[in-house]
Amino acid sequence: MEITKSRETLPQQNTTVAQMFIDRAAKSPDREAFRKPTAEGGWKSYTWKESFDEATLIAAGLLALGIKTEERVGIASNTRLEWVLADLGIMLAGGATTTVYPSTGEEDVAYILSDADVVVLIAEDDTQVQKARNVRNDLPDLRKVVVIDGDGDGDWVISIAELEELGKKLLTETPDAVSERSASISPDNLATLIYTSGTTGKPKGVELTHSNWTYEGAAIAGVGGDNPILTEDDVQFLWLPLAHSFGKVLACAQLQIGFCTAVDGRVPKIVENLPVVKPTFMAGVPRIFEKVYAGAIKNGTAEGGLKAKIFTWAFEVGKREAAKRNAGGKAGGFQYNLANKLVFSKIHEKMGGNIRYFISGSAALSGTIAEWFDAAGLTILEGYGLTETSAATCIVRPDNVQFGTVGEPLAGTEIAIADDGEILVRGPGVMRGYRNLPEANAEVFEHGDGWFSTGDIGMIDEKGRIKITDRKKDLVKTSGGKYIAPSAIEGKFKALTGLAQALVVHANNRNFASALVAIDPDSALVWASENGKTATWQTGLGPQTDEEKAEFKAIADSPELKAEVQAKIDVLNTELNKWETIKKFEILEAPLSIDTGELTPSLKVKRKVVEDKYRDILDAMYA
Repeated sequence: MEITKSRETLPQQNTTVAQMFIDRAAKSPDREAFRKPTAEGGWKSYTWKESFDEATLIAAGLLALGIKTEERVGIASNTRLEWVLADLGIMLAGGATTTVYPSTGEEDVAYILSDADVVVLIAEDDTQVQKARNVRNDLPDLRKVVVIDGDGDGDWVISIAELEELGKKLLTETPDAVSERSASISPDNLATLIYTSGTTGKPKGVELTHSNWTYEGAAIAGVGGDNPILTEDDVQFLWLPLAHSFGKVLACAQLQIGFCTAVDGRVPKIVENLPVVKPTFMAGVPRIFEKVYAGAIKNGTAEGGLKAKIFTWAFEVGKREAAKRNAGGKAGGFQYNLANKLVFSKIHEKMGGNIRYFISGSAALSGTIAEWFDAAGLTILEGYGLTETSAATCIVRPDNVQFGTVGEPLAGTEIAIADDGEILVRGPGVMRGYRNLPEANAEVFEHGDGWFSTGDIGMIDEKGRIKITDRKKDLVKTSGGKYIAPSAIEGKFKALTGLAQALVVHANNRNFASALVAIDPDSALVWASENGKTATWQTGLGPQTDEEKAEFKAIADSPELKAEVQAKIDVLNTELNKWETIKKFEILEAPLSIDTGELTPSLKVKRKVVEDKYRDILDAMYA
């Protein structure tokens, strides 16, 4: 097997997440650790000492409830500072955080809490509490529910304030209770149990240990060697779901490095928050960057004339200079400075003005979009990993950029390519295993010697960078015997138009490829205003009422929209092999959503769910 490793040396790794937090609070007690939005519209700052004291109270409260080492404590909440502090409290208490997306339905909530044997659930609000209450009879091990925004019921449900009061009482009686428990935790102890949302079947519980996370923190700190990509002086804007491993790994990097994080998981507020927070870096999923790209292209060229010419010229200059920079040359000069003044600086201002890097993960990012951001001086460092590998396995290095790759492995991690092209991973970030699934464990570790089978197909280039070509299970074969990689085609299409929320290519056992096109609700708002159509839903929310849904359907059914999509499909087809070309497509009358089960919480399309739901439409295209 071909194997590649990192050029960098792994820095000293801590023993446990709890100890990482203890050491950080001791080293940087008065430095800013977190910011959270206030009800008045501003931001409140917290030092590392303040954060540690708050998490310690939560830890003590959990100990008062009888939490033992490795016992599972669930968190069902949107991304907010209270989520972070609850998780850190669980770490200090030696428990294992079990994550539950707030969008998870009752059936899956019952499955996750039962399979994990969760004994305490920290719920964001009454909505999340009610889900647990409705399935209580199926959860004999669930002793208490702690609600963040809400009141207790005097019995099964207590407020977060009541939990902290329990903690204060315990610390009065036993001052060393938390520190003694923290000191007793082993690196091999379970720290986090994350249930993969998956695209098919029941979610699988991924067991990640303290050493998995402390490794990730150290490895990320080591990226860049003597010129690290992240330092203590950085400011992160964090909106990603903390129930996802991508969010968790960023939290571990923060503990290791010590930078400040502004936390607000309200996705519609991202654009509003960036100029206020002024972050130096932000991680996101490709869909966020696709929307920024599409909006900027539209704003820059819609009016035509001189403005459009300047915009196009600026990016031509930017791409040339970026190519020089990425080849190790010196970029800049009069033309680039002028392009920056006229175009790029305005894009930077909308991002807060201080961005050094974006980090993209969770799904493949279009090379076209990555190149566009790089031209504007907003480099996206694409990363790669799975929940099973503690999220971060590879990341692009600023001195080794190649669009369309996910960079080199982190220090201490090895990547190999199996005979069938599958990517294998070995290293300290690989999970302990799936909970209660011995057969699944045997399957993913079938190569032995610690190698984990990712299910992704890829290659290693001459500079040790990894290129993902497709999911092993997503490759489909036409009735003519030709293989098609849907995700590659779908990625190309989303780079062509901001109208598309998703393109779902269908071809398995068919004589040609067809597609379902889902329209992005925010882009549809703009399109409607430009084409004399009615659209009254709010940006960031999509159609909610029956009237708004009818408006969206009317737009999706309009001949003008279909003609515009057809034009982009025609362009797409020029970039594909003959057997890959999209012969027919249909526009869906509603956007895909997490609530309907068509998208995972990290915005990946659940292909089987979508294909099953719209089977009649697909069949009709082949009739």
